[in-house]
Amino acid sequence: MAALCESFTLCGLGPGGVGLGGGILALEPGPDPDHVLLTDRGRTATLFKVSDQKPLGCWSVKHGQVITCPVVCNFETHEYIAVHDDKVLRIWNNKDINLDKVFKATLSADVYRIHSLPNGGPLVLFRGGGVRTLDVLLEAPQQDIENVISDEVIKWSEAFMEGQQPVLIFATEKDGDFFVYVQKLKMNNLHKYKLEQQKLSKPLTFTAYIKNQIITLLCLYSNASVYKVLIPLQQNNEEEEQILSQSLLLNLSVSGSVLKGTSLVVLDKDYVAVLGSLTASGEEPKECLTIWNTKFQTLQTSKELPLGTSGQLWCYEEKFFFTHGKVLTAIMYKCEIASLAAAVGKLKDSQTSDVSSFVNWDTLEDEELVVSFQSQQSVALKSESRMTLRSKKNTVAEVQPDTLSAQPDTLSVGQLLLNLKDAPTTAFEDELRQLMSKGRTPDFHATIGCVVTALINRCKTNPKYYPQNLLLQIVQTQDLSYSLCPDLMAVALEKEDMHLLQTCLQRFPDIPEEITYACLKMFLSISEACLQRVDVNLESVICYIDIEFNNKEVKTEIVENGFRTEQEQDIWDTKVSKETCLTNNVELCPVGPQKAALLNAVLHSAYSEAFLLPHLKNLPAQQAVLFLRYLYYLYVKCSEKINTALPGISPPTINQIMDWMCLLLDAHFTVMVMLPEAKELLSNLHKFVRAQVRFYSELNKIEGSLQELQRLNHQKDSQTYSIEVLEII
Repeated sequence: MAALCESFTLCGLGPGGVGLGGGILALEPGPDPDHVLLTDRGRTATLFKVSDQKPLGCWSVKHGQVITCPVVCNFETHEYIAVHDDKVLRIWNNKDINLDKVFKATLSADVYRIHSLPNGGPLVLFRGGGVRTLDVLLEAPQQDIENVISDEVIKWSEAFMEGQQPVLIFATEKDGDFFVYVQKLKMNNLHKYKLEQQKLSKPLTFTAYIKNQIITLLCLYSNASVYKVLIPLQQNNEEEEQILSQSLLLNLSVSGSVLKGTSLVVLDKDYVAVLGSLTASGEEPKECLTIWNTKFQTLQTSKELPLGTSGQLWCYEEKFFFTHGKVLTAIMYKCEIASLAAAVGKLKDSQTSDVSSFVNWDTLEDEELVVSFQSQQSVALKSESRMTLRSKKNTVAEVQPDTLSAQPDTLSVGQLLLNLKDAPTTAFEDELRQLMSKGRTPDFHATIGCVVTALINRCKTNPKYYPQNLLLQIVQTQDLSYSLCPDLMAVALEKEDMHLLQTCLQRFPDIPEEITYACLKMFLSISEACLQRVDVNLESVICYIDIEFNNKEVKTEIVENGFRTEQEQDIWDTKVSKETCLTNNVELCPVGPQKAALLNAVLHSAYSEAFLLPHLKNLPAQQAVLFLRYLYYLYVKCSEKINTALPGISPPTINQIMDWMCLLLDAHFTVMVMLPEAKELLSNLHKFVRAQVRFYSELNKIEGSLQELQRLNHQKDSQTYSIEVLEII
């Protein structure tokens, strides 16, 4: 049994993200199982921590240079290896920042690919078919590289470890004929094979694995078929070229639809994953990620990708990675021992939840809904399932709320959400509340994600429907993340739901920088008058904010013991008038409490400077000045306290304020210098920072004296009361 589980966004693509211009070149494993190395079709390589969906490092070659093969990690030294402009080799580690200053070697031939093996070191494959280990290559970078192939073009390559011996396999093409080369490096043994041709079709991509001295090569053909080729490593035949016969492994067709695959990945001996376009007569092609059981020739599960993909698919640590629209998406999967019961969807598994993928009612047709919710359904049962689904769909509108309430005990989550698709609003929400009230299970968070997705999809199909209170309740009471419900904040932005956005920013640890910027821009653009009517959590600002209404400063008046005498009243009035005159020179909070609370939520949101900065540069100048004024106000407020901490519940920290000020100035400094209304603000900020630097410099001068006094006080243990006067000269 195989199933697709929860998905999440690893990073954005295009402006502000990776893959500028030409998309992704490749994704390779990093030095840690939770790390991946992403190389774009340009100048940049980025190291990501998958569980946090955040970049750990980013390196670029100079303008005019192009990385021409995927960057890989040397697992033995934890260094990174890149080739730019075909022949220039670069090696660096995590501490290096500028690639111009790292190790460089110019090679004598063009490099096709570098393969890094955990226990065998990096192998360098040249475009002419020559292979060298990295150590041998670095001994003499300009050594001659033999040309193994003549007029052939390498289409694919892979490397394995068989025992203690590295093995490299690559496929080439010439005039429509395809050849396979197997190189055993330690024995300097190279074998060449010719692939048996298939009528009216050609191989699109390859994948392979090795077991018991036999390489199993899988070929994805243009006729929507997967063929298998067995290549034994032990070859006694010295014949120069052998013909490799192929056997049909899998037909990628189901119920009249054909999957035109673009990428193929082996999951284990019984399962393969195919990314491609599902086509049926008279219908638009739909891009899908699918898992197939090769043992029983069945489709196990699929997920439609309506935003489109680049056709590339990678698989590491039980996660798929692929582009989906303008983001790089990761989706987890699970594979269990293949059995006939699992292949036809009849395996009883009390430990496994039915939540295998999220429901998108806007894009999935009836057949795909069955595949999404019943990932074990076989090809043979497709028509029966389709009839059952239609009968349910036709009768769901007639189901009464009391009937629906009895369903969760007998139906899986996927089936329940499908049956509720056309249910009345009250019954729909009651059932979702009942579903969430169940005890926590291993897939509880995925279930909550499905519930939120169901609510969001109903909002999309019915613009008048928006369950604000229910969504807010779910976000406030459940440990959700952005990746579990990626459309939630997009809908909240569309509906201008400030309270829900504030709560998401405070609770979600993995919000993309693009969404954080969209929230910031909305918060800054909305008028104070509109915010007066909005319910916003003010806990983070109520204890420190100074505001002014109708040009009159609002101050809190403290009455001692509940009354004052006339004399005390006169003294109080005098003090208030003096303090008001003094504070007239101090800038009040430039925004109201509601907007301040919303901006504080943005300050709390996690971000990567490299990905947020390009978005901040698009912030209108007037909004940037307003945001900087508020940050300056917070900075001054923090500096008034000895511990530089604002009072209240979860206020911004001094580090968050400083980081955002630096980021905003980096993005808009040139514009702000030219704006007349920003001149005074920048001047005040400069003077305040300069005064603080001087103050701390003076403290540093007497630091030694203060430490000496502290040491002297520790030495004395006076038992009697005394007054001592110490002079610091």
